[in-house]
Amino acid sequence: MKRNRTTTAVMVVAMAAFSGAMVRAIGSSDQASGVPAEVKKARVERGAYLVGMMGCNDCHTPWKMGPQGPEPDMTRALTGHPQDVVMPPAPPAAGPWIWHGGATNTAFAGPWGVSFTANLTPDKETGLGTWTEEMFIATMRTARHQGKGRPILPPMPVKMIGRANDEDLKSIFAYLQSLAPVKNKVPAPVEPAEEKK
Repeated sequence: MKRNRTTTAVMVVAMAAFSGAMVRAIGSSDQASGVPAEVKKARVERGAYLVGMMGCNDCHTPWKMGPQGPEPDMTRALTGHPQDVVMPPAPPAAGPWIWHGGATNTAFAGPWGVSFTANLTPDKETGLGTWTEEMFIATMRTARHQGKGRPILPPMPVKMIGRANDEDLKSIFAYLQSLAPVKNKVPAPVEPAEEKK
């Protein structure tokens, strides 16, 4: 098939227009997930609202003494239990149990042993930086770490949060991923101490 110069010129212009449209479409979406930029922005904003409304900073942000008494230290927002704070040994499994919370309000002892609040920032080594949206949703739905690991321990209200719809959980995850990554290696949970005989 022989093309004349006009047909070729029209095809070149059409291809250029199509390529420009594709570049604009790619530029307006999150390249890693394919989520349009406006959807991602709305999710981050909704996630910030949900995290604030659900009180996530109450436990996942270390507390400090402020002018009105104890308050979350927002300079360390959602970084979890500080890696340099050493906790006493877990009490025996047989009890008697009293609910204990660390001075930073990020470590808790109960019949399960001692649990430490997680670093929710997107740090790849110590936070949620390697997590996927699917892992996060599975964690909230199953109450297990990454949806398949160890149980999520108290006081995390995972059963309540797990009732959120997928869009809200995606929004929470989008907000957490938008934070600045902070390196803070939270200790692993501690099993209850064996009772001495």
